[in-house]
Amino acid sequence: MKIKKQIGLFFGSFNPIHIGHLAIANYIVEFTELDQIWFVVSPHNPLKNKSSLLEDYHRFELANLAIDNYKKFKVSNIEFRLPQPSYTINTLEHLKEKYPKLIFSLIMGADNLLSINKWKNSELILSNYTIYIYPRPNIETTEFQNHANIKIVDAPIMEISSSFIRESIKNKKDMEFFVPEKAYKYIKEMHFYEK
Repeated sequence: MKIKKQIGLFFGSFNPIHIGHLAIANYIVEFTELDQIWFVVSPHNPLKNKSSLLEDYHRFELANLAIDNYKKFKVSNIEFRLPQPSYTINTLEHLKEKYPKLIFSLIMGADNLLSINKWKNSELILSNYTIYIYPRPNIETTEFQNHANIKIVDAPIMEISSSFIRESIKNKKDMEFFVPEKAYKYIKEMHFYEK
C-alpha cells in the first residue's frame, strides 16, 4: 500500500513573504517526515488588524514569485474561497475532504503555540493533527514537549519579520536581501509599503 503524502501547512498573512519564512520551511521539509510544504496565504487572521494587509491576490502573487517553482513548496489560496474570517479548523477540514489521499500537518512558530487555546476548536486541532513548532526568540515551549502531536523542530531562529520589512521600505531602506529577488522586484514595481 502506498504511503500517503505528508503536507505541512504554513499559514500566514505573508505581508510580505521573506527569506525567514522560506528558510524555516526549507529546514522543516528537509529535516522532518514532510514531503511538501504549502504556504497558505490567509485573507484575514481574526486576531490581526486587517488595515495593514496588502490585497489578497498581491500577497498570493508575492508568495508564488518567492518560491519560484521549487518542487517541495506550493502556495495555496484555499482560504480565499472559504467564509471569512478564516479559522484554521475550517481550512483543515476542507482540505481533508478535498484531498483524501494527503495527510495534513500544521507548521507554526512557538509564539502562536502559546495562544492556540484562543483558536476556534483548538482541542480538535491538537488531538487530530501533528503540529511542527519552530523556535521564536525568547519563547519557551517546555510545557508542550510531551504532547503527542506537537513536534518541536530545531530550526534556526529567525529574527526577521514582515512588519520590520514593511517599516524599513516605508523608511526608504533597501530590503532586497530580505525578500526573494522576484518578489522584491514586484514590491518595488508596485510601490508596496512605501507609504
